[in-house]
Amino acid sequence: MIKSFYYLPGEKIKVIDGIADFNKMSSNPDAILWIDLCKPTDDESFILTHDFKFHPLAIEDVISEKSRTKLDDYERYIFLVFPMVDYIGREEGLKNSELDLFLLKNTLVTVHYDEHRIFDYLYARAERDDRLIGRGADYCFHAIIDTVVDNYNTTLDIFEYEVDQIEDDVLGEHDEHDEDMLKSIFAMRRDIIQLKRVVMPQKEVVNQMSRQNYPLISNNLSPYFSDIHDHLVRINEMADAHRDILNSSLEIYYSSISTKTNEIIKVLTILTAIFIPPTFLVGLWGMNFANMPELAHEYGYMVSLGVMFVLMIGMILFFRFKKWI
Repeated sequence: MIKSFYYLPGEKIKVIDGIADFNKMSSNPDAILWIDLCKPTDDESFILTHDFKFHPLAIEDVISEKSRTKLDDYERYIFLVFPMVDYIGREEGLKNSELDLFLLKNTLVTVHYDEHRIFDYLYARAERDDRLIGRGADYCFHAIIDTVVDNYNTTLDIFEYEVDQIEDDVLGEHDEHDEDMLKSIFAMRRDIIQLKRVVMPQKEVVNQMSRQNYPLISNNLSPYFSDIHDHLVRINEMADAHRDILNSSLEIYYSSISTKTNEIIKVLTILTAIFIPPTFLVGLWGMNFANMPELAHEYGYMVSLGVMFVLMIGMILFFRFKKWI
């Protein structure tokens, strides 16, 4: 699917669906054109080589959908690969998708293979506010990158909620065999690390666009790219904070499991210690010797039970005195 927005000064923005004569439209120096390809077919992808004659290496990166964040300056145009992420849930984790941007003098071409919600927002914004396109292709280029980065805040908000839930679960009552809690902790750590892997190279690329001079990017946009860089720094710091909380929660979880295990061992040890004296006496009086004075005693059985009972009570009192129970 191709959706295009064509702007001419003094005229209303034209929204074009499908393939059009993009070569002719972009050849007008006063015009500004944004072409968005979503899940393009082979015929639709053909405009990248036929109408705009982009470099085969850039086309290969678009087709592969596995490129990391990168910025290539081909003089006539700038090619940027900028990943997008969405948090699906604890089970599915983060969903990565690739956004490819070609910035020419008065034309912006974007390619993506997922129907991401940010493009619904950008489409609506372009139709109601001609400043998104009218300010120039480089401004539209910046606005799309800014929207992608702002979408990370939604992911971070979900992360924060999930991390708080995990922290509450760890600090509350839980079963020592609760594998779901461990799975949640490790899944969240995996997703946070994955987000950091996406954000780190983006920081470098955006910082590069804010500091270096590119003929196709107005110098007035440098502060705006610096602002995006600041947002990425904050996202990275927040991800680190969430990861630290998860590490602490994991330590608390293992500590609580160890404490409960020690309590169980302590109880079993005390019970064993209490029954050692009676066991000894039973073993002593159970020996098959003919001449054992206690065997002939009239009240021997009751006396033996009494002795064992007194010893057990004495052991319990001793343990309580020592504050072991």
